[in-house]
Amino acid sequence: MLHKIDWESQIGRRLKLRDLHVFATVVQRGSMAKAAHQLGVSQPAVSEVIADLEHVLGVPLLDRSTRGVESTIYGDALLKRSVAAFHELKQSVRDIEFLSNPTVGELRVGCTESLSTTILPPILSRYSRQYPGVAVYLDDVTAPATEALGPGLRDRKYDCVLQRIVTPLPDKRSTEDLKAEVLFDDELVVVAGSHTRWARRRNIDLAELISEPWILPPAGAWYHDSVVAKIFHARGLGVPKASLVTHSVALRARALSEGPYITAFARSVMRLNAGLYPLKILPVEFPTQPLPAGILTLKNRTLSPVVESFLAIARAVASSFSGHASGRRR
Repeated sequence: MLHKIDWESQIGRRLKLRDLHVFATVVQRGSMAKAAHQLGVSQPAVSEVIADLEHVLGVPLLDRSTRGVESTIYGDALLKRSVAAFHELKQSVRDIEFLSNPTVGELRVGCTESLSTTILPPILSRYSRQYPGVAVYLDDVTAPATEALGPGLRDRKYDCVLQRIVTPLPDKRSTEDLKAEVLFDDELVVVAGSHTRWARRRNIDLAELISEPWILPPAGAWYHDSVVAKIFHARGLGVPKASLVTHSVALRARALSEGPYITAFARSVMRLNAGLYPLKILPVEFPTQPLPAGILTLKNRTLSPVVESFLAIARAVASSFSGHASGRRR
């Protein structure tokens, strides 16, 4: 039975990355002589490293034969973790390179569709001109962002997430590790297709639209409960029954332009995209419901210069986008 290995005395102070590199090379080449030639050292030096490793771990790492060497089950286990260790080490070197030079690297951003069709394009345009060496990886997080704030931040999938931010943040305990910064203030407006009878009305009461076919986000999502539902409840109305349930901005716009639907859009979406579709903001007395657009990062996480430069440009674009930089932190 294998004896318990004490990390501090047996491994921590004696195992070196060089030893793991030598071992991996021996397994890869299938011969100590070939490994020694590749590493530019003598064969006895390689044999000594392998012998020391086997002594420290107390198990045979290699099976020797006239055909060469092969790793044992213990050697396979060590090799598997060694590869992972070297991969992480190489990644840490890349991270240091990115940290020391903000003009190169990678940036991973999650963004909802409503912001990717409004403020994100000018942000990316300015960012790419100033930092052409940075590769930006962008994912649409519209659906998960309606279920939770900052999706993908905790598992380090994204460096930052652009989405709508309800205030105060829902479920404070579950969001206390997030930092939310408002880029600009927005609001909801009621929208219909220009071909509908509602587009010709000068005054519309919200109660008149309750029985119309609405396009709404899924019930239960915080965006539905904390934003949309509150608007109707503020007028003493129940939430209308949805005829179409979707998060998609593009699908809603297309459906509105061809069908009898009613929906609520952020005003910024209409301001920048209304020209693409025959849509009209309806003259509805809509209870004021702030819908700030913001950017979320993870607290207590060191942001690289690549990320910091992106945040700075996002703030600058937001300032010109809305007429003033909100810069409010939550």
